[in-house]
Amino acid sequence: MKKLIEKFIRSYKIKKIISENRVQLEFLALMKIHSVVNVSRIVLYQKQIKEQKKIPPLLVEIDRKKEYDVEKILNRRDVRGKPKYLVR
Repeated sequence: MKKLIEKFIRSYKIKKIISENRVQLEFLALMKIHSVVNVSRIVLYQKQIKEQKKIPPLLVEIDRKKEYDVEKILNRRDVRGKPKYLVR
């Protein structure tokens, strides 16, 4: 889901200034991202707050299958004919 993806991954160094509104960033060779970006997309790097990072819950092994331990089902809805649950 788009809203759960981290907006900023990490800090990158500016490799080269191409024009007044475009810069080239220094990426790892493995990353499949275009390195030239508009300066409006660049923001000052800030460290993440400790409580801000969302850590997924631990998996519990039941009958040799890894599953999440559900405390309570809060809501249920059907999406394209399949049930989706909001759990705690």
